[in-house]
Amino acid sequence: MTVRARTRSGTPAGCTGCGQLSAWCHSRYARRLADVTLGGRPLRIELSVRRLYCESLACPKATFAEQVPGLTVRYQRRTPQLQGLVEAVGVVLAGRGGARMLRILNVTLSRCTVLSQLMRVPLPPLETPRVLGVDDFALYGGTYGTLLVDATTRLPLTLWEGRDAEQLSQWLRKHPGVEVACRDGSLTYRLGITAGAPDAVQVSDRFHLWQGLSRRVQDIASAHRGCLPAALPPADENDPAPAEKEAAEKTAADTRAGRHARRLFEAVQALTRTGRSHSSVARELGLDRRTVRKYARARTWQEVMRRPPRKPSTLDPYLDYLQQRWDEGQHSAKILHEELRTKGYPGHYQRVKMAVAPLRRGLPLDEPRERPPSPREAARWITTHPGRRSPHINDRLPRLLDHCPELRHTHDLVRQHARQPGRHTHTRLAG
Repeated sequence: MTVRARTRSGTPAGCTGCGQLSAWCHSRYARRLADVTLGGRPLRIELSVRRLYCESLACPKATFAEQVPGLTVRYQRRTPQLQGLVEAVGVVLAGRGGARMLRILNVTLSRCTVLSQLMRVPLPPLETPRVLGVDDFALYGGTYGTLLVDATTRLPLTLWEGRDAEQLSQWLRKHPGVEVACRDGSLTYRLGITAGAPDAVQVSDRFHLWQGLSRRVQDIASAHRGCLPAALPPADENDPAPAEKEAAEKTAADTRAGRHARRLFEAVQALTRTGRSHSSVARELGLDRRTVRKYARARTWQEVMRRPPRKPSTLDPYLDYLQQRWDEGQHSAKILHEELRTKGYPGHYQRVKMAVAPLRRGLPLDEPRERPPSPREAARWITTHPGRRSPHINDRLPRLLDHCPELRHTHDLVRQHARQPGRHTHTRLAG
């Protein structure tokens, strides 16, 4: 739908350069404006406007184009109503989503145009908050940035690259009025707040308090790494008997790999007992530091020889069928893979080939074994609210706590700490 109109002749208009009124017409030209839809149909306005002479000798403009208030804007081919609609949709949905929504409203714009109009929207005036939240965030390449948030409204205020105290103190001097500064335990932010807002009370929020507590619990779990396997379920009846395990370990000791592992274990243990560091032991024995650490943490040399537990895979439901077909004489991994595909196995042939490799050496299939929790996992178990723990954690955490009194004491302290602070309680920091 197209609407054609023209401005009145003889009506004075204000110069866009100096504001002086003028009715001296130089010429006319047509402006084509897009407007909001009318009855669901796109609306175009063809407006004939005047170009007028400016009669002020001091004005740098010789001529200017008249503007119709509420209908035209300089250098704009959309009416203020349509421009406001585009900006509002862009603020909510951004580029691609905003372009799709505008298309439904019969306004055809590309996502790049929506984004460009969004970037033209002026930011709201910055009001200094009474309670300021300061935190850092990670960027690519090991660099960090600083984020300032209004802790009352939870709206971001500004951010910048870097996390040094000088930048924060300068911002606080330019925006006085901060009464409470909520931060983490960083010394950098403490110095910046002290220099920029010395009268502000520095507190730590619940997130950073709990984050610091979780790190400390993980350190305690790392110090009691030997207790973590106690969280695993008791051995099943299908597991090898102690006599069978002893025979297997004796057989492993007679192998070349077993003798090599035993020599390394004795050498590493002898050197580490004297107080030597892992790095110095690695240099003397010509080993990697991680290898020395593995032998130093082991209680027996057999622990080094044991294969680490593997994670469950999509092939586990078909292991019994593989064993059955192998016993029946089918030793082709390719044929076994094709048979498993007919039974619904979605995996690759290479996984089947790796699974039957122990059978070719006369060894049993590698059954999935559960790994003991890592120190990080154990810390997450302890710090998770009891009502949010999964049945898996509820089954294993009591066994771990019953086995390790130190972790039991840590767990009790964490639960006691979790009950102490209220929702709006803050802990004041030094500074």
